[in-house]
Amino acid sequence: MKVTVRDCLQLDVFRQSVVVAGEKNLDNRIKNISVMDAGSAAEAAKYSARREELILTAFSAMRNDTDEQCDTVKALARGGIAGLVVFQREAAADNHNYKEVIDAAEEAGLPLVILVNGRDIDYSDVIAEVMENLLYGNNFKNSLINNTIFHLLNFEKHSSFQQALREAAISNEFQVVLLSEEFNPVLTVETRHKTTIDTAIRKGREVALNLGSVYSLVDIDGVLTYWGTASIRNEKYYLLIVDNEDNYSSGEITKLAEIIELAMGMWKFTPERDARTEFVKALVRGNKSLAYSLKDEVGVKPQDIISVFYARDLNSRQCGSTIDRYEEKNLLKTIKVYEDNETYGVILKGETPEGEETGEKNVCIRLFDELKEDKQGRIFHVTGVDGIEGAGDGFHLINETWAFVGHIFPYKRVFTKYELALVSNCMSIQVQGGYIKKNFTELLAGFRKEGDNKTRQLLETLETFVLDAGMNSGKTAEFMGIHTNTVQYRLKKINEVLGADITGNRVIPGLTIALALQRLETASK
Repeated sequence: MKVTVRDCLQLDVFRQSVVVAGEKNLDNRIKNISVMDAGSAAEAAKYSARREELILTAFSAMRNDTDEQCDTVKALARGGIAGLVVFQREAAADNHNYKEVIDAAEEAGLPLVILVNGRDIDYSDVIAEVMENLLYGNNFKNSLINNTIFHLLNFEKHSSFQQALREAAISNEFQVVLLSEEFNPVLTVETRHKTTIDTAIRKGREVALNLGSVYSLVDIDGVLTYWGTASIRNEKYYLLIVDNEDNYSSGEITKLAEIIELAMGMWKFTPERDARTEFVKALVRGNKSLAYSLKDEVGVKPQDIISVFYARDLNSRQCGSTIDRYEEKNLLKTIKVYEDNETYGVILKGETPEGEETGEKNVCIRLFDELKEDKQGRIFHVTGVDGIEGAGDGFHLINETWAFVGHIFPYKRVFTKYELALVSNCMSIQVQGGYIKKNFTELLAGFRKEGDNKTRQLLETLETFVLDAGMNSGKTAEFMGIHTNTVQYRLKKINEVLGADITGNRVIPGLTIALALQRLETASK
């Protein structure tokens, strides 16, 4: 139900008000109400000029500046506000005191209402009555509610809840999408196609994660969507309702959602299983046979899987918006599962530049590089997998090593299959022990002289140079807070201790494992 300035003037709180300008635009729609305390027109334009908003003010911060008041009225009118209500605070003030302001409002076509009993009424009184009208209106038992109930409870005509809901949606011009907790659609009733469900989910997810009791409005490319939660058989779902013609208030949509949720119980409706989530969880658990059985239902071609990943402590809003950009450009597709501060995902091929063999892999690498801008998060990914078998193996590698890889590479935010494979091998060597472990640990024996600080410094430099700085002496100096010349000097000494050139191709593989084993050993103590 649309609420206008004219409707609000019928409320009890406005019984001592006078419309002094903009009477021809009293049918301006109101979607919100707020108080303006700006001291200048520029400040008012920045913080209060919101479309279809009713503004309350007493001009307290510019009480003696008529020119500023006039400029403020013009700025608010340009911002598209629905109307301006001025609280008359002076005991003996009359409307002619606002003559210039009234003229400015009339010229701008802005409804201007003087609340002549402004001394005896608080902003909160006006806000309470207007908001109640916005949420519920005077005719709350309207055709939307009655008609929806008629369809949803017509057990004789309709054979299923889905059919009944579709009839109600068509009749009342709304749409419904029921989403699992991982934001995967499990019930869809579309009556119009102005935007895709995927687009609506991507753009509305941020609001859905912080919902209140009243359904929250999200305008998606001109399509009005309302987001709320629903509980079905003690499981949490998200309910997305689209108001096709902008006919209803948030309160009406909230009531509609309550009726839909109630009808689900009466029909004993059970949502379809979230096959996308089950598919990812099957791969995470290593249940490849279940993943194979779900692939067709999910719509996944095994050859399209290019990467699997696990992320911890990422900013969910920033992470989601970054991934959304890639999906909107169709560079890739993702299936994700969110659990508290953890995200598991499978990345599928999108549209990548032709003639580039590793195009899809490069897209993934760019995505993970952008995600690592979140300095608190950690991302573990295996990119370049071979179908469902490879995806399951990739998650196995991640699950086995994610808790330990940070001990070996403490400065990294994104860990690839190369770091993970190294850690996996080190863990196997550590568990097996024996001569294999001894062979690697003895490579560093020359740095373990008791009480020798110089050799300990050399070993620390070697660790940083190989494991942290990518064998770059400049970065090594930055990590350690010493001069580059000092690093170069120590590297020469390290070569002497080892009896080999550490940059040699035949030396670095064994040395890397030896150093990684040492860090792993230190972390486990």
